[in-house]
Amino acid sequence: MPTSPEAAAPDSEVWYERLTPLDAKYLDFEGPTAPMHVGSVCVFDGTPLPQKDVADLIASRMDRIPRYGQRLAFVPFNLGRPVWVDDPGFDVSWHLRRVTLPPPGSQRQFLDLVGGLFARPLDRERPLWEMWFVEGLPDGRFAVVTKTHHCLMDGLSGVDVTFALLDEDQRSAPVAAPPPRKARPAPSRAGLLSASLRGRHQPPAGHASEAAAPGPGRRGALREFLGGLGPLLRMGALGPAPASSLTRSVSAGRRWEMLTLGLGEVKRVRSALGGTVNDVLLAVMAGAIRELLLERDERPIRDLRAVVPVSVRRPEGRGALGNQVSFVLCSLPVAEPDPAERLRMVSRRTARLKEGRQFLGSITLHRIAEFVPPPLASFAARLGPFLPWFNFAVTNIPGPQKTLYALGRKLLACHPVVPMARFTTVSVAMMSYDGTIDVGLLGDDEHATDLPVLARAIPKALAELTELARTSSPEAT
Repeated sequence: MPTSPEAAAPDSEVWYERLTPLDAKYLDFEGPTAPMHVGSVCVFDGTPLPQKDVADLIASRMDRIPRYGQRLAFVPFNLGRPVWVDDPGFDVSWHLRRVTLPPPGSQRQFLDLVGGLFARPLDRERPLWEMWFVEGLPDGRFAVVTKTHHCLMDGLSGVDVTFALLDEDQRSAPVAAPPPRKARPAPSRAGLLSASLRGRHQPPAGHASEAAAPGPGRRGALREFLGGLGPLLRMGALGPAPASSLTRSVSAGRRWEMLTLGLGEVKRVRSALGGTVNDVLLAVMAGAIRELLLERDERPIRDLRAVVPVSVRRPEGRGALGNQVSFVLCSLPVAEPDPAERLRMVSRRTARLKEGRQFLGSITLHRIAEFVPPPLASFAARLGPFLPWFNFAVTNIPGPQKTLYALGRKLLACHPVVPMARFTTVSVAMMSYDGTIDVGLLGDDEHATDLPVLARAIPKALAELTELARTSSPEAT
């Protein structure tokens, strides 16, 4: 598990909290063409939310999302990981933006607008989040587009934050007056440099001695660390991802598509044909990517590699910010033309990944980062995004299975957004909500102009499996 971030001593006159190596890595991954923010596109029914009411709502719940009022402070000469400090000039309203689609307010206009919003990096001089309110959508709806830097949260904690601002009761209770907020003093640049040079975060020898100390917990930590070395070496032996039009140097622009699948439909496929819900979704993506490649006159002769995030957040850690995520590299059978066989292949491969505990390899990689001097760790992280180890990202986030409301407005759908690496032109994010699976597709503006083809291919691939599930069921014979 990721280590706890270093914080200033309770009796100190200043306050700060140091980023973990994994959180800091997402700052280093970022580049001019690769902004590293996660987010969501939430569509609501009803009249748009008054901006002041939203500002008051967020301010009243800052105890649940303290990072919303904190900004980054950087150690001089990169001799330590950045730290979080309270922003003395924090103003909720600055982070809330409103835009209205010009007539006729079509779905295409909305999708193009969202693509443009996610192409823009966040301002590192302020707390790393924005919330855009989009009015003028078709059918009398409005949308809330959120952007939060990946160094602040992973996908699961992002869901927790989003839904911390929503309620189960449609009746909108008056927003409580926000408690007075006083920013704690931040350390000076000289103070940050001094703390880093003194090594106030635990040195490598301390980690090693702690892991080797007597006691069942220490022995378990050491076994887990050593157990991840084998999967880490095997992951490295996989080499670069197969060549594909999905793997290109990305531009600064972004495209956006979104769609909704039926969770019940996915579960029926799982019950009839086997596997897990996640297996079905990965098989659907394999079929959809296959169709996209065929549309590009690119005959898929080799399977492609997807990076699949795996949450290592324990139940008691739900609601906490920061990244607690590992990942596995899964080969998706895009070269297989038969939908049923694709699902069987995915199920076998994910079972092997679980048995091989590949996710421990990336956890071990994060722990090794604790031993590496920050300048070297930053250099390695900046180099990493140029090495195409996977062809695209697919993430599936479990969300609440109940209807939620924002100040009385019903949430119709919540499409998650995950960033793209500098060498991947498409990322896919899915989240279950109230009996549906909302899908968000982020694509490169130059190399994924056909992103709508992928958006149409996903429900088509699920429909193929649904038909196979129907004809294979006992009721069909």
